[in-house]
Amino acid sequence: MFTLLLRLVAPMQSWGVSSRFTVRDTLREPTKSGVVGLIAAALGRPRTAPLDDLASLRMGVRIDKPGRVEMDYHTAQKVYKASGGIKDTELSRRYYLADAAFLVGLESEDRAWLDHLHHTLRNPRWSLYLGRKAFVPSQPIWLNDGLVQAPLLDALKTYPWLGEDEREYQKIITLRVVMDDINGAIVRYDLPISFRWDRRRYAPRRVSSIFIPRPPFSPTLPEEAP
Repeated sequence: MFTLLLRLVAPMQSWGVSSRFTVRDTLREPTKSGVVGLIAAALGRPRTAPLDDLASLRMGVRIDKPGRVEMDYHTAQKVYKASGGIKDTELSRRYYLADAAFLVGLESEDRAWLDHLHHTLRNPRWSLYLGRKAFVPSQPIWLNDGLVQAPLLDALKTYPWLGEDEREYQKIITLRVVMDDINGAIVRYDLPISFRWDRRRYAPRRVSSIFIPRPPFSPTLPEEAP
């Protein structure tokens, strides 16, 4: 079994699953639809392209830094209404995670496929962002040693913590991990079926939330190739 690891670190990230109209929510960790969308952008796939090969990858997320939930108050003018016409002013509340860091793992038996995705994340076709177009990564998503021969959970347990402050690291006892699990007690509607503007569709996904011992500490992350 092989696992491809991604680093999602940014001043702001947003991973919504039930946003409606004037309130845009965020979960406390990346969604399956968000990660699949990120990889689809790296591949340069249009919204009409099939997603089965990406959505079928087993995903796990290690929460290295949970960050904090913040809210932006937005005012937009001259907004098109679904019923037709234009609304003069639209107010909305948009929630996001500030200063969070996640290690995302994607598991497959097909090393060649993960190797292709690994290369693609290093040389993305389109710009990558973390949930919203304004939320760009502060560190590369691609990891030099991100493709490992290990099951998903083992890869998440053994890869070094994404922080660099040893004093902060010493305070960690365990880290939370959220993983795809067909027997999981948590259900989320974030498994993408279609990203088409006129026909967005999502299926339920079962996950489990577990805690693992703190991973190794490395004050300097693996050197990124130029």
